[in-house]
Amino acid sequence: MRGLIALVGSSLSLTALLVPAVSHERPPAVLAAMPIAARRVYYQTVFERQAVQLYSKLGVAVDGLPLSVFREGLVGYYNIRPTAGRNTSPPVLTLLDFSRSSQQKRLWVIDVERAKVLFHTLVAHGKASGADVPMAFSNKGGSEMSSLGFYRTALTTYIGKHGLSLKLLGLDPGFNTNAESRAVVIHGAEYVCEDFVRAHGRLGRSQGCPALPVAETTAIVKVIKGGSIMYLHGPAGAGYRSQWLNAAAAGEALMALR
Repeated sequence: MRGLIALVGSSLSLTALLVPAVSHERPPAVLAAMPIAARRVYYQTVFERQAVQLYSKLGVAVDGLPLSVFREGLVGYYNIRPTAGRNTSPPVLTLLDFSRSSQQKRLWVIDVERAKVLFHTLVAHGKASGADVPMAFSNKGGSEMSSLGFYRTALTTYIGKHGLSLKLLGLDPGFNTNAESRAVVIHGAEYVCEDFVRAHGRLGRSQGCPALPVAETTAIVKVIKGGSIMYLHGPAGAGYRSQWLNAAAAGEALMALR
């Protein structure tokens, strides 16, 4: 509960009255009668409780995924998924924490509905973003940098110069919406492996693509294709902001899924 208090902050005193527990959801008529501000607080608290509970159930803290990063990804997941068609897109959230060293496993593929981590592995960043920890990001063609933010995966795969690959649609204007024209895709690469890390003190780097270990690429791509949500988080100070990071809207979308 202390973690939830920290997330909700000063609004908790009101939300404690509005939402005693996730299982005690207000009937639609009661919600409709609430003042708009109170309704927003209610929806946000529904989301915050879900985020903390799911984070705990997944057990990703021991793998180094911060609650704050998980929370941001989940906010976007609930806000974006309805726009992709919840009945056709897989209930999968892929998180890339580029505030971490490339020597660490910093990609998680999560089945949100089953509360299960499907994959946890290495992932490369763009060569111009930095050496071990990426510090610079760009949406410009030819930058060879990674791009922050939320993406939706393509419906189908293709065979490119790196083998099985998956296109990405950037959803954050100014941050990643040129992903398609830059050919920023999911693909496998030989330089994404523990041997490279041992030899060079860091992971190999791409031209901006989130490249994966070759041995795991096929399995991961098959799971995340079809319009699933991906969130690429960067270090503090990267200047990222997004219309999708609205916790109250995420709570309302979450309740609509139930």
